This record gives sequence, C-alpha cells and structure tokens, in this order.
Amino acid sequence: MKKIISLLLAMVMALSLCTGAFATGLEGTYDVKIWVAEKMVDLTKRQIEAYNASNTDGIVINATVEAVSEAEAATQMVTDVEAGADLFCFAQDQFARLVSAEALAQLGVGASEIVRTNNDAGVVAAATAGEAIYAYPLTSDNGYFMYYDKTVVPEEDVDSLEAIIADCEKAGKYFAFEMNTSAWYLASFFFATGCVSEWTTDDDGKFISVHDTFDSPAGLIAVKGMKKLVDSKYHLSSSSGSEFASGAGVVVTGTWDYTTVSEILGDNMGVADLPSFEVDGVSYHLGSFNGCKLLGVKPQTNPVKGAVLHRLAQYLTGEECQMQRFEENAWGPSNLAVQASEAVQANPGLAALYAQNAYSIPQGQIHGSWWDVAKVIGDDVKAAQDEAGLQAALDNYRDKIASLFNLDTSALLFVGAWNGWNNADENDTYYLKNGSVTLDVPESDYMGGRIVTPGEWDTDKGFAQVTDGVELVKDLGADNGDNNIVFAEAGNYTVTWDGTSITIVKN
Repeated sequence: MKKIISLLLAMVMALSLCTGAFATGLEGTYDVKIWVAEKMVDLTKRQIEAYNASNTDGIVINATVEAVSEAEAATQMVTDVEAGADLFCFAQDQFARLVSAEALAQLGVGASEIVRTNNDAGVVAAATAGEAIYAYPLTSDNGYFMYYDKTVVPEEDVDSLEAIIADCEKAGKYFAFEMNTSAWYLASFFFATGCVSEWTTDDDGKFISVHDTFDSPAGLIAVKGMKKLVDSKYHLSSSSGSEFASGAGVVVTGTWDYTTVSEILGDNMGVADLPSFEVDGVSYHLGSFNGCKLLGVKPQTNPVKGAVLHRLAQYLTGEECQMQRFEENAWGPSNLAVQASEAVQANPGLAALYAQNAYSIPQGQIHGSWWDVAKVIGDDVKAAQDEAGLQAALDNYRDKIASLFNLDTSALLFVGAWNGWNNADENDTYYLKNGSVTLDVPESDYMGGRIVTPGEWDTDKGFAQVTDGVELVKDLGADNGDNNIVFAEAGNYTVTWDGTSITIVKN
C-alpha cells in the first residue's frame, strides 16, 4: 500500500502540484466528499462555489459536504480509509494515528513550503511526521489564557501569579486553573522554566523516543511555582468559564469560553496572557500548549483527482477562507496574515491567545499515555510537604515516562472508568487475553470505556462495533464522540473482540 501511494505521489508531483503551478489537463468535474464541523457546513459549501467560480484550470467541484466532528472524522477514517471523505477536518491529537492508518496524503515539496511560509510554526509542527508534512493547517486557536474579573484583579496585578492569588484570597474568589486533572494545563509551569517533553515519531506515526526534562532542576523550580497555586484555599481545579457564575475571580481557559464569560462578567471581563511566578528572585512567565485543527487529503488512486484535491485544500485553508471562518464563527486562524489583521487583533480572546503564543509550546505528537502519567503531578505537588516531596513527585513521573516504551502491546486493553482511564495499565485485569476480558464494572456516574492498544487512545473498537449484547449498553448518539461502550448497569461482564465486532455478555 505504501509503495503504491509513493508511486501515486510521484505522479502527482509530475503534474506540478508541488510547485503550486498546476499543470493543464486538470479541467473537468470531480465528485468530492468533504467532512467538516456541523457549523462549518454552509460556509464550506459557499467557499467551494467560490472556488468553482474563481479557479482558472477549468475545475468544477461537485461537493458533498457532510457534518462530521473533528474527532469522529479521524475515527471513521482509521476504521475504513476507502469509505472515508476525500477531504476531512480533524483535531491535531488525531494526527499520528491517521498517518499510521495511511489516511493522509503526504504533501509535496512546493505544497509543504506554502504551508511553512504562511502558517505559524506550532501548526506546521502539528502537521509533520518525521520530515514530511501530511495535512493543511486550518486553525490555530486551541490554546489557553486568562480571563479575570476586573473587580477582583486590578490591571496592574495581571502579570504576577502571586499578586493574583492574593487578590483572589482577599476577595474570597476562586482562582480556577486546572492543575489536578489535566496535564494540558499543568504543563504551563514546566514550560515556564524551559522544560520540554518532545516526542519523536517515525514516518509511519509510531512513537520511537522522547526527550523529557520535567525531572530536572528546572522542573523543580516549576513545581515550586505550582505549589504556590495549589496550596491556596481559593485554588479551584477547573477550566470552565461558567465558574465565574459561582464565585471565581480568575479562570484559565480558551476562546471557546469567550461568550460564556462575557455574558457573566459583562464590562467587568478582563482578558490577558498568563502571568509569571517567582522563585528565588527569578521570574518565570507561564507557558502553555497551543493546538489546532487540520485539513487532511485522502490518498487517491487517480493522481489527477489527487492533484485537484490538494489544489482545493490549499484554497480552503488559504488566507481568504480562514478570514471568513473567523468572521462568521470566530475560529482562530493559523494563517500569519490573518492573525495580524486588525479584525483578529481586535478580538480580545484571540489577541490574548496570540500574546500567550509567544510563551507557548506547539502541541505536536504526544504519546497517548502521557496525559494520564502527567496529570497526577498536580496532586503529588499538593501532597508534598517539603522540597524532597516535590522531587519525589518528579521522580515518580520520570519512572512512568520511561515505562511507556516498555508497554506490552501484544494484547488489547479495555480502558475505562473501572481502571481510572489508565491506558498504560500494568494491572493485567483489563487486558484481553485470547480476545476476551472478564471484568467487574462498579457503579459510577459514567460506566464507560473502550478497547485500545495499550498506551494509545484508539476509538475504533467501541460502541459502534458491538453486535451482540447491545441491550446491555447505552446508545449516547452524537454525545459519544469517543465511541465509548457505556454499560447500562453495574455488574460482571465478559467482552470479546474478534477483530471485527464486539460481543458483550453479562455474567
């Protein structure tokens, strides 16, 4: 399959796709299936109409535009590439498995240069496996910054973590920063001191190594800063803008909460990049992850259609279309020219996000288990009684990171609420032996999970694959983007995966 795709790619290159100057002979009508977020369907249809009217190659796109979420698109593509969309939007954290599934057509030299030149570096990194680019940047707005109540935090204090904590304590208001349940947020303190967790994949998207410096002198400084926050009685481990309605003075979250926060705070809403903290007289500006959405092109058996799809993908992710998405849906652009526009800079949320991006780390490809390994740091730091305890928290983290590359992936794992969503579980209770696992599902608010490759977050073996025992699980419909199996009641179950379908029996 890979040799065939490489040959087809060479043929596409021969059509001059890579130079951006497309060859003649592309004229014609092409049936194209496109998956986008529901709220982008109408706009995408209009953009394709504009492309049909403006392109000079005689290309006519007969598009079927379907509403498929960024997470669900990846799951469907991985499950059946051939039946998937020709163009599809997906979240960057799905990138590695899409490359592994050969669901993404590699960009040529010229197309790659267009992507690198016109988009911010974080998004380019997110679309790269090895030395190759496999997707077109669509947005750059999956990051976080600080909202604050101006009646609680004066403007002169927004740059100091210590001052903000004191302001919240004085006002009896919460400082909401998700430190106890999310590695995505707590990594801010480590990035502030120069720590990295850089994961390397091969050209097939498989993780082969990691350079991680969280357990280092710089990491110790980071957790000393973190402890100032988590030890405050007014710290709240949350990232929901709605917390302002229930006593928060500060919430660290993203653009998706802008409307919620503005409706609650009105004219008292303040927006800023994250503050700095101080340790031993040195100031460290909090870092963050920045993330994105990407547009993928499915590999084609017809190289001419492949060339047309890349042409269309470049248009849909270009400056004009990104500006339209911002204007109509407030999506944050990845295109550097659109980011610098007056309209985007005038949006307080995006302006704060892009200010924070100066201190952010591109969220490239990260081992699926890292999120569970790292998220416990917040609890360990809060429990630490002294510097030795803080160092022990880092040592514990280091040992778990090292073990990720020693995971036994010869058997699948039924991960879920019953094992704390630990997809690197060393307890073999939840591993499928000879294709089956028998487990106790305890009573809880959410009795869900799915079958995964240890260390990964596969979503292609879950509710949709259950053929026998469907009466034992809940159908959550559109609310089940992760394809979880959610049991209707607690009990002892045997779950069997035969390579195609799932059978569930209650014992």
